[in-house]
Amino acid sequence: MSDIKKIDLVPKEISWLSFNGRVLQEAADQSVPLIEKIRFLGIYSNNQDEFFKVRVANLKRQIIINKEEGNETEAVKLLKEVQTLVSRYQSDLNRIYRALMQELADNKIYLRDETEVTENQKAWVRNYFKRHVLKHINPIIFKNKIDLVQFLRDQYTYLLIRMTGKEVHHALLEIPSDVVPRFISMPTQEGETTLMFLDNVIRIGLDDIFKGFFDYDTIEAYSIKMNRDAEYDLLGNVDMSVLENMSNSLKQRLNAMPVRFAYDRAMPKDMVAFMTEELHLSDIDSCMPGNRYHNFKDFLSFPSVGPDSFENPSLSPILSTAFDNHINAFDAISKSDILLYYPYYSFEYFTEFLRQASYDPKVTAIKINIYRVARNSRVIDSLIDAANNGKRVTVVVELKARFDEANNIRWASHLTDAGVKVLFGLPTLKIHSKLCIISRKEGDKTVRYAHIGTGNFNEKTAKIYTDFALFTKNETLTQEVHNVFDFIEYPYTRPRFDKLLVSPINARQRIYAMIDREIENASMGLPSYINLKVNNLVDEGLIERLYKASQAGVKIRAIIRGMCSLRPGVPGLSENIYITSIVDRFLEHPRVMIFCNNNNEELYISSADWMTRNLDYRIEVGAPVLDPALRERIRTIFKIQESDNQKSRIIDADQTNEYVPYNPDSPKIRSQIEIHRYLSSVETKLSEELKQQQLQTKLDTAKTTAKKAAPAKAAAATKKAPAKDTLIPTK
Repeated sequence: MSDIKKIDLVPKEISWLSFNGRVLQEAADQSVPLIEKIRFLGIYSNNQDEFFKVRVANLKRQIIINKEEGNETEAVKLLKEVQTLVSRYQSDLNRIYRALMQELADNKIYLRDETEVTENQKAWVRNYFKRHVLKHINPIIFKNKIDLVQFLRDQYTYLLIRMTGKEVHHALLEIPSDVVPRFISMPTQEGETTLMFLDNVIRIGLDDIFKGFFDYDTIEAYSIKMNRDAEYDLLGNVDMSVLENMSNSLKQRLNAMPVRFAYDRAMPKDMVAFMTEELHLSDIDSCMPGNRYHNFKDFLSFPSVGPDSFENPSLSPILSTAFDNHINAFDAISKSDILLYYPYYSFEYFTEFLRQASYDPKVTAIKINIYRVARNSRVIDSLIDAANNGKRVTVVVELKARFDEANNIRWASHLTDAGVKVLFGLPTLKIHSKLCIISRKEGDKTVRYAHIGTGNFNEKTAKIYTDFALFTKNETLTQEVHNVFDFIEYPYTRPRFDKLLVSPINARQRIYAMIDREIENASMGLPSYINLKVNNLVDEGLIERLYKASQAGVKIRAIIRGMCSLRPGVPGLSENIYITSIVDRFLEHPRVMIFCNNNNEELYISSADWMTRNLDYRIEVGAPVLDPALRERIRTIFKIQESDNQKSRIIDADQTNEYVPYNPDSPKIRSQIEIHRYLSSVETKLSEELKQQQLQTKLDTAKTTAKKAAPAKAAAATKKAPAKDTLIPTK
């Protein structure tokens, strides 16, 4: 067996960039509708911003710490590799962007700048600027010394202005894309669509901002953007509440040092040098010349223009026969466990479950943990309604959900004001599980109904993320879900979990044991395999176990959307491991583990990725799927995904992102479309079976009724008929 300790893993930063490269591939994929390709530019850019704010910032801190200890070589080398890859992907982005703009133009859709419009259009734009934009412009003049690190807002695009005349003046303008659309549609001739960046609308209106206040002969505008370190410390001031501590900690993020400075490559060198100095950027920070426009994330909301074929066709919602054919959700779950797969099924089944619980007189208590919820959340509304109806409502709010902290602070305050019991979990453990449990008084006993999921209770993301949701009243599972909430509230307890995989209590040890069991079975010539679907695989302990399993002959098939530090297909190490990644219209988000167990298969869904943080530093929950029909459904979905030959890329040892080869003689399989067909057929079959059962029940009822009625009818007939001997004539 090879010495695993000497095998280099793929650094997670490099693997993350490779994942985002797969996102960028979608923007260049000719099978993707035009407007959807443009929106993938926005997804890529938004991801890249987060990468710098989190992962590059962490790498920068690591370099600074290592430098103090006299050991900075490896981290500096990795940062240089990251910067090289980022530069390469930036070139790809620029090339794809130009190609998409040409494709728009070929379809008579134009994204014009201020030099490409007619005088009539320019007059219209100037009027639009005065009416809708000017009131949001507040220039900062570089007359006095200002601290740009404090002033510039993270991820916002600014125009750096230089006015040249007898004197030279500099100013900064923030592009107010949070209050004005980034893309402005202007009048044009019939059959054409002309759009303009808000940046260029402002460029046309520069004189309306500065004339009369400054004398200048020429005025120039160059776009810039900065990303800050998104990390912060949760302050431990014992005199402050958890909410106050968290609010103060977020302020650290507002003042955090820059990690990336992007600027228009046409900007003069002296202005670049000036900004670099003002932002205190060092040689380990990223200074990136780029396009005239930044914040490509705004392409996420690129307007719907052109024919319907420019966007993905909608998929018809799949109806859950299990839920729809019962008078309420509790009757449905009492009949059997129910599995939903979003967004193919509507998230409204869960919100309806919660809404019914909010006023059901039998419901006594609701417990739920919240990580990310929608801005206008029906989940929150139902929880407040339940509290108003006298239910005992407990909500565990995770305040450290990155980039949703402020939103969760607001919800926590709102829930507390409504009389809901709000818990914030543990300072050292982020709560990432997706649990809800409802207690209901049925007769003389309390019955619990649980939701165990892989995704958040978020109506918005449930439309674009794929996730599993299991509804059950299984007594063992619901008791253990109840124990998870007890552990969150009373962390000094250590409840026993026989069915659930709960981080950090037993998940790592149980997963290790299941992998080791496959290794042992393989060594004895027994059937063995592992099927795995997660977002990220970077935990070294788990990767080492998988390498050992591969070397023992265990066949490992994984589908990993994001980071993968494991190197598959390496002879003598991982030749039995084959990994693909699917990037398509929906974001693949569920976590599934399937272990052969000598053909006595065990299947789990989980909230946890295979990362150290998820197994050791978060509260996560995985649950076995016990219903054979539901296990078969998940297994079939996995098989469809591993057969994808349209949107699946091979994750190899070098992260090259090659598409899975497609054989023209074989059918095209785009898994997200095929899964919709499969689940539709499942529900159609279930619905037909239910109709047959209902029809048979009616027939059986009619027969039983007729059989019971037969003696009575016979007796009545006998009573009415004359005796036989009275029919004999008398003399």
